[in-house]
Amino acid sequence: MISDLVFILASYLLGSVSAAVVVCRVLGKGDPRETGSGNPGATNVLRAHGKGPAAATLIGDIGKGVVPVLLARWAELGPLVIGGCACAAFLGHLFPVFFGFRGGKGVATFVGVLLAMSLWLGLAFIGTWLTVAAITRYSSLAALVATAATPLIAALALGLPAPMVAATTVMAAAIIYRHKANISRLLAGTEGRIGKRGA
Repeated sequence: MISDLVFILASYLLGSVSAAVVVCRVLGKGDPRETGSGNPGATNVLRAHGKGPAAATLIGDIGKGVVPVLLARWAELGPLVIGGCACAAFLGHLFPVFFGFRGGKGVATFVGVLLAMSLWLGLAFIGTWLTVAAITRYSSLAALVATAATPLIAALALGLPAPMVAATTVMAAAIIYRHKANISRLLAGTEGRIGKRGA
């Protein structure tokens, strides 16, 4: 039981390392939470600082989702603890203890935990995101559609254990809530499109 809690706490702490903030500080770009959309994520970094910093941010945010879940699976901790580690890493990104609990929307870290839970689930998310993004050029819309589909794919197509499906549902709900401003802009037709710097 104690080891389970240690894994979950460690997952939260790892998730609390904001790749966007770290990358931008190392490059002398300032705090990404104070520029553009204010979201410390790859899309905002791309718009403000270009592809290199955005790629580093994306890799970091995905990695901190992959690592704790893979370690939990390697330690054979069971679906409940694996789901707990996934949620903890994800919540660390949303509410990072190291950065004043001001985090991002969690999409990249969500992708990381999905890939570690089930490679097929992660690939399904990525495929859906790429398809919607290519058609609409809206990163937020692509994220929302792929996120909403994830629990259904986990449960109905892949038959993942109930605790892991529940974890994906909780994370999906949080992502959709964190995108409420994007949803408003999408409905108003004012949401920035992929590739437009400073949008």
